Amino acid sequence: MDFEHSERSRLVRDQVERFVRERVIPNEETYLSQLVHSDDWTKWRIPPVLEELKAEAKELGLWNLFLPDEEYGAGLDNRDYAPIAEVTGRSFLAPEVFNCSAPDTGNAEVLVKYGSEAQKERWLVPLLAGEIRSGFSMTEPAVASSDATNMEATCKVDGDEVVLDGLKWWTSGAGDPRCAFLIFMGVTDPDAGRHQRHSMVLVPREAPGVKIVRMLPVMGHMGEPHGHAEVLFDGVRLPKDHIIAGPGRGFEIAQGRLGPGRIHHCMRAIGAAERALERLCERAVMRVAFGKRLADLGGNRDIIANCRMEIDQARLLTLKAAWALDTLGTFGALVDISAIKVVAPNVLQRVTDAAIQVHGGEGMADPELTRLLGMARALRIADGPDEVHRGMVARLELDKYGSKKRG
Repeated sequence: MDFEHSERSRLVRDQVERFVRERVIPNEETYLSQLVHSDDWTKWRIPPVLEELKAEAKELGLWNLFLPDEEYGAGLDNRDYAPIAEVTGRSFLAPEVFNCSAPDTGNAEVLVKYGSEAQKERWLVPLLAGEIRSGFSMTEPAVASSDATNMEATCKVDGDEVVLDGLKWWTSGAGDPRCAFLIFMGVTDPDAGRHQRHSMVLVPREAPGVKIVRMLPVMGHMGEPHGHAEVLFDGVRLPKDHIIAGPGRGFEIAQGRLGPGRIHHCMRAIGAAERALERLCERAVMRVAFGKRLADLGGNRDIIANCRMEIDQARLLTLKAAWALDTLGTFGALVDISAIKVVAPNVLQRVTDAAIQVHGGEGMADPELTRLLGMARALRIADGPDEVHRGMVARLELDKYGSKKRG
């Protein structure tokens, strides 16, 4: 097992860290001041400062850093991209500034690996240029979507067309004015094997029959200008060539999509936890109560020490998962990927909770800390709830003992 990052990875990380520190974080307040806050998602607009920062990052070559394919991205594998993703996690704005934000990253990976040349030309090229954004429609409100075989939405082949029907929700990015397409996952052949029934289809956002029902808040935050949408697909007819890689390959594509994405989520969560710990420590050394600094009261030193240790442990576990994904592939890294998906969001939640607690009443109203807490809590459900990933780790661990007899 090798955690050493390449010289190029270290160089890019340093450049990204400098850009985040000097350009991105100082412009967070400008971005927030330029946001359009409205219950009507059609009025949402992209803050101009975001496009300015994206242009600067692109000019510096700090662009599409998540893609290991050198034809389309920076050529960094998961282990080399992991520390860069951590740096971007220190600012809610940074991932998009470098064109490295979900769900575009996963959708781009799908198109690079499984897309036809025509699909790449129409959707991948402008996506990687930062000209459009995208969404991913998989989760459904009527079924337990942690078991994707429960899926009820359909994408039936009808001659030279495919017809989509179903209600999806938590389609992140669908409210973005730049969202040009969604990737829809549904059942094509209900009589096929459990993992050969589904397909993924590229759906133009403005296709007839696609209707945004509403935007869903995450713990009170609407997530503008991107949003998380409930989307109705009502008899959406598209050419058959909009199916990615052909009918019946949806689960295969999903497995390839989710592995790297979980590494990205977890490393960004670790970067966010570092920022929350900074806030905690700054408050602890500056605030005085009962004649002492908060850092010298109660068990606050133990809390700070535990936060430091938990963040470092989560980082090492995530780097191990990145190494396993690069060297063993998705199925060889199943335990590690499931483990970090549980560990990293929980660490972020605990560290952020501690930071809010040390801020007292001010912490309950702090926009940064409450946003981080909401992000952490949502991540414990997104890409599969904790229970599903713990179940995977336990099953694979118990499999080691399945052939042994009691003696």
